[in-house]
Amino acid sequence: MSLAIIHSRALLGVSAPPVTVEVHLSGGLPGLSIVGLPEAAVKEARERVRSALLNCHFEYPARRITINLAPADLPKEGGRYDLAIALGILVASNQLPATGLESMEFLGELALGGELRPVTGTIPAAIACKALGRELYLPQANGDEAALVSDLRAYVAGDLLSLCAHLRGQHRLPTPSPQPLNKQPNGPDLQDVRGQEQAKRALQIAAAGCHNLLYYGPPGTGKTLLANRLPGILPPLSEEQLLAVAAVYSVAGLPRSFQGLPPIRHPHHTASAVALVGGGSNPKPGEISLAHHGVLFLDELPEFQRTVLEVLREPLESGRIDISRANRRVSYPAQFQLLAAMNPCPCGHYPEPRCSCTPDQVRRYRTKISGPLLDRIDMHVPVKSLKPSQLQSLPEGESSADVRQRVIAAQGVQHGRQGKLNSELSGSELMAYCQLSTPLAQFLEAATTKLGLSARAYHRILRVARTIADLANDADISRGHLAEAIGYRQLDRIAGG
Repeated sequence: MSLAIIHSRALLGVSAPPVTVEVHLSGGLPGLSIVGLPEAAVKEARERVRSALLNCHFEYPARRITINLAPADLPKEGGRYDLAIALGILVASNQLPATGLESMEFLGELALGGELRPVTGTIPAAIACKALGRELYLPQANGDEAALVSDLRAYVAGDLLSLCAHLRGQHRLPTPSPQPLNKQPNGPDLQDVRGQEQAKRALQIAAAGCHNLLYYGPPGTGKTLLANRLPGILPPLSEEQLLAVAAVYSVAGLPRSFQGLPPIRHPHHTASAVALVGGGSNPKPGEISLAHHGVLFLDELPEFQRTVLEVLREPLESGRIDISRANRRVSYPAQFQLLAAMNPCPCGHYPEPRCSCTPDQVRRYRTKISGPLLDRIDMHVPVKSLKPSQLQSLPEGESSADVRQRVIAAQGVQHGRQGKLNSELSGSELMAYCQLSTPLAQFLEAATTKLGLSARAYHRILRVARTIADLANDADISRGHLAEAIGYRQLDRIAGG
């Protein structure tokens, strides 16, 4: 047999389109050519594959070898096709049987000695392979990722020789087994925060409804301290969410260190727009995608470049980011919860007497955050300074474990009522699940008009009020719930100085 067909997978965003590796041996001068839009790393496969076959004591055919990676219009990159190319050569030269290959897919980079090295994007490939009912063969180092996809027929190999022995029926490769997940947070406890009851209450509401939250106040008042305790009161990821988050980390080539808990990303304020939303010549996921189903914490918000912050506006609404380049367009999920912190002015002490900033400096500092971005943040909560003597006399607050149970219960109410969290409700769904009586509707209308709030802010107040009602286990939104939600839009009143 001089023609062999092996199935593999490319990587395009968080999808894994199929790639057929066709290997043909023919007469002519010995050589190997790869066609089908291969990039540099794929072209270099000829040397890796040749050395791996010889070092594994296989015969390297002294014939003209043509390898086609189909479809021809899909760019191919990386070393993920090495294993499929090597197997294609062995099958085409009759050194391996072709039986059953149509129901198998192969991923893996080859070392010169024949060992299999891990590749990125294993989870999207595993999901697509499972959908077709095929077996997936991959490097041993990728086994933990493949094990996350339930009911997938997968096998892991450490080197080319053991994989070939399996295909010949001489040896049975192991299947990856899932690792136990840690779903209990072990970070800092909310109990350590004394005082700041309004800020802690807002943190609980934000966690229960997945609302965006901005803390503002003087330095040293506990804004970052509170923000670092948000992961400890969030529910663990569901199986579907865990797979979606792990797929993004797999594509990015990052370890799955968060286990079964929501991820939290904390980029420095010097981060670029590409670092935040993703991109590059070969588009990779950015911080907002790495925070998918988790938290993106931006400390010192006005210190970020304004152009960097503006790129958050569309993902905050759509829950995804589309990255376009000359030769490809990829989409990454970005359904994250934004948590931010800022000082009220450059020195941090406005409006206290010790503030040394001029009104113009305060205005310029606050206008670093645009109105449209601020409008997309559901809750703006002041964190006031407390004297050390006051802190010592205050009792400890509730533990994160207790607050977490209330958050889980509130989210259960939301999923039972509407199948999603309150922050995800569309305009038409708001009318169905956040109905107001005529007096309450007039109250909210009057409040938004007096504060000069937009229609978007009106809807976000409704969502927050619905979450407050769910935490209180109330079926209907009351005037008190609305008043509290409106109170969390304080920065709207003073934005601009």
